[in-house]
Amino acid sequence: MSTPNPKPTIQAGAEILERILAARWNLIALEGGDEVGLIDQMRLLVRRSGQAIYLWNPENGLGNLREEHSGLPGSQRLNIALRYVQQSNHFGVYLLQRPPLPLAMGDATLLRQLARANTGHVRRIVLLDPPQTLVASFNDVLVRLSCQPEAVRRPRLRDGRWLL
Repeated sequence: MSTPNPKPTIQAGAEILERILAARWNLIALEGGDEVGLIDQMRLLVRRSGQAIYLWNPENGLGNLREEHSGLPGSQRLNIALRYVQQSNHFGVYLLQRPPLPLAMGDATLLRQLARANTGHVRRIVLLDPPQTLVASFNDVLVRLSCQPEAVRRPRLRDGRWLL
């Protein structure tokens, strides 16, 4: 008998967000998670904490997770959304869901520029469960993170010493 999917929790979303913000690069591949569940977790977190987290998908364009029905008009094309992110002067985490593959050269160039940008404010571009071909093409400027929580390592006693 299978167990039902757990309800999204703020703690799970907050833990993933902490890892995103601690990443070395601005471009992150978030792998191994349920996209819908992750988006729901982030939506709960945004509504309670006020974080600036945005979601882009080809159907709806770029929109704030806090306000589901408002978005940036005309941002269904990835290059328009990426230009908006590039020109943004404030903190933001931008989740990209189902980017068109293969990426157009302009889209790939913008993603690479955003990955290397060193601005005074944090701007993270997060690819949700991207295909390996996309990850491989940005391997030099991309951080891979797993949605799965890290296994808790318990200390164990070996030869009279505690080891992790």
